[in-house]
Amino acid sequence: MHETHQLGIRKIKKDLQPEEMLRVIFEYAAKIANERRLDHLIMLMADMGREMIISDRCTVWLLDKQKNEVYSTVAHGVPPLRLPSNAGLVGHSIGTGLPIFIDDAYQNVEFKEVLERGAIAMDQKTGYRTKALMVIPFRNNEGEIMGAYQAVNKLTEQEQFSEKDLEHLSLAASYAGKSLESALLSNEIEETQKEIIFTMGEIGESRSKETGNHVKRVAEYSYILALGLGMSEEEAELLKIASPMHDIGKVAIPDAVLKKPGKLTEEEFDIMKSHTDIGYGLLKNSNRHILKTAAIVAHQHHEKWNGRGYPTGLSGENIHIYGRITAIADVFDALGSERVYKAAWELDRILNLFKEESGEHFDPKVVDAFMEQLPKILKVREQYSDVALGGAEKH
Repeated sequence: MHETHQLGIRKIKKDLQPEEMLRVIFEYAAKIANERRLDHLIMLMADMGREMIISDRCTVWLLDKQKNEVYSTVAHGVPPLRLPSNAGLVGHSIGTGLPIFIDDAYQNVEFKEVLERGAIAMDQKTGYRTKALMVIPFRNNEGEIMGAYQAVNKLTEQEQFSEKDLEHLSLAASYAGKSLESALLSNEIEETQKEIIFTMGEIGESRSKETGNHVKRVAEYSYILALGLGMSEEEAELLKIASPMHDIGKVAIPDAVLKKPGKLTEEEFDIMKSHTDIGYGLLKNSNRHILKTAAIVAHQHHEKWNGRGYPTGLSGENIHIYGRITAIADVFDALGSERVYKAAWELDRILNLFKEESGEHFDPKVVDAFMEQLPKILKVREQYSDVALGGAEKH
């Protein structure tokens, strides 16, 4: 990795020899070809570009035509950003389809205003010294511009980017192009899946006059608890995406039972309990990772640690951790929300219940994680609070 000291003192490097250039290309070839996660792929592209042209920093910007924005999920030295598609040097390069070379940002006349608002303003905040800049647009297989590479500060003695650098960065972009298109498509499909799953979850809840914010809150609580229990970011995110489907089986419960304001009879409660099996039946045959997770959550979120839950009376660690997490998230939200048949419980009352039910209804480890993560959970509850409530949720 190439680093630049805050005071601008650089270790002078030399442009790569042909055999060194091949080594860099081969090193990144397999990584890029096998990578499907968009943020990881963009980071690989940025690293590859930086090494190929001996720059201090490299950022890969993508064009979002729908939102008319350019965005970067990861970049060297700067946080993820979204900007209007015509903003700054990147916007100019994408708009014209032409590369931009700047030898010294502080002496450049052509882009003076753009630089003062962008790179120079950022330098004043961070203490970094931007000198040379290069921006090149790159295209997809149809020849449409899909984004731009931006390189900052050439680390060779000349301290300026050259036409050769342009060729090399263009090579890096074209090499990664197919993988990038594939990752973008995968990302779009996943975002669509998330939207469909969340909407289906809302449909399940709205039939019982539950608010859409219920599924949002349960999703966020589940995510916080998963991280608190030591799960990876990926697994916590998976549970967050899937958990809105926990009550999808309610779509098949008759209105007379689902919307009854009073206490359910034993027969009616048996009908209500069937929403767990129905939800599982709807989801279990999917090969999609997200829907498989949703099937587990739908089936097991009413199981109890002591084996007295439903639908199958699983106990202890025989209940999947996703079910154990969603169980406490769902109950916390139900008890803390006002319903036609009950007032919202005070927080202390809920916490006391959880302490009593630790080892009975709930997994003790999940209860401990809940108590540890309570400040974050309460913040989410406030963020997604219900403005107007009506109807009832029944378990």
